[in-house]
Amino acid sequence: MRPFPTALGALAVAALLVCAPAAPAAAKKIPKGPSGSAFYSPPKKLPKGAHGTLIRARRVSSKSPVAVPGAARTTLVLYRSRAVRGGATAVSGLVSVPRGKPPKRGWPVISYAHGTSGIADRCAPSRDTGKGAVHAYHAYVFPLLTRWLKAGYAVVRTDYEGLGTPGEHPYLIGRSEGRAVLDMARAARKLDKRIGRRMIVAGHSQGGHAALWAGSMARSYTPELSLRGTVAYAPAANLADQVPLATALTTPGGGLSGLVATIVRGLDVARTPRNATSVLSDVALGLYPRTLTECTPDLAADGSFGGVAPAALLRTGADQTGVIAALRSNGPERLRFGRKPVRIDQGAADGTVLPPFTLSLVQKLKANGAKSLTYRSYKGVDHGGIVQKAARTSTTWIARRLR
Repeated sequence: MRPFPTALGALAVAALLVCAPAAPAAAKKIPKGPSGSAFYSPPKKLPKGAHGTLIRARRVSSKSPVAVPGAARTTLVLYRSRAVRGGATAVSGLVSVPRGKPPKRGWPVISYAHGTSGIADRCAPSRDTGKGAVHAYHAYVFPLLTRWLKAGYAVVRTDYEGLGTPGEHPYLIGRSEGRAVLDMARAARKLDKRIGRRMIVAGHSQGGHAALWAGSMARSYTPELSLRGTVAYAPAANLADQVPLATALTTPGGGLSGLVATIVRGLDVARTPRNATSVLSDVALGLYPRTLTECTPDLAADGSFGGVAPAALLRTGADQTGVIAALRSNGPERLRFGRKPVRIDQGAADGTVLPPFTLSLVQKLKANGAKSLTYRSYKGVDHGGIVQKAARTSTTWIARRLR
């Protein structure tokens, strides 16, 4: 089974928004924390410090399904970040470092944001057991991450706020994603002094959305890091413009309706708007709790949201004004990059993130003043395929900016 929704999945969004390595040199001793799922439960009182402060860290076996092949070591971390509704929160993630000695300025770091896998805690990349359909939603990116490790870059991956850790994940809420991505890089540098300041933020699908937000926020949010570029593979965008397509989708099946419900849950968690669930029908509300217990492939099953037509998810006559406004404010279309380098790669045969909406995103970012934006479309490439098809050219692009 493909780890992504097909053409219907694309409209899913539309429907509602339609030799043994040396031990790392750490600034101070970091608590190891408990093993298993208990690692993700932070202390009642978070350690003092700025966002990106490490709470605990535990080395991961190289044989673990979450360890990137080719890494000298991979470490599971829990770190401090800022919650979507204010205050501090604990976020989990993974730090992988390359083999060999770091350059004089330290290894450059790529903070990678993952694509949609679901918002239940068990769907988090760092909690992957290697079993079940959700594993494919994480493993497909490993060849790209291994390529980056071999190129001499540290690779770090956030789970995002509320995904793996206590609380709920504010899916596709821009600032929450951006903070998690940037704080992941900051925490990695506190874990291992061999990681330098030069940074790239990158991501695919939901992660492309997250990378764009992180790239636009980096200068003010993590000024000590030297952002050299942002790479977005098939980023989620222009969601608010896709709402009118919802009423045309009357056939159930695939991942469409599950994505719709997940998007509503993200708005609900952020409380923007406060009545996001008011657009859902009684049928959708009956299944709604599953968004917190099932991963993306499970939500697509006939016994879950996959058995409900997208149009049947929406309450007849519901006022969608607040939902559309919230989607627009959390989209990447209005972000500003100025002269900061941005690269967007898109598969022309993508049935999940539709190419016309990505092209529209590119045009809007340029209109917003993006002076150094590279866009490339790949003929015959689908949603998942873009990560590997664009791996060589995007890595070359990255290398030029990390010199």
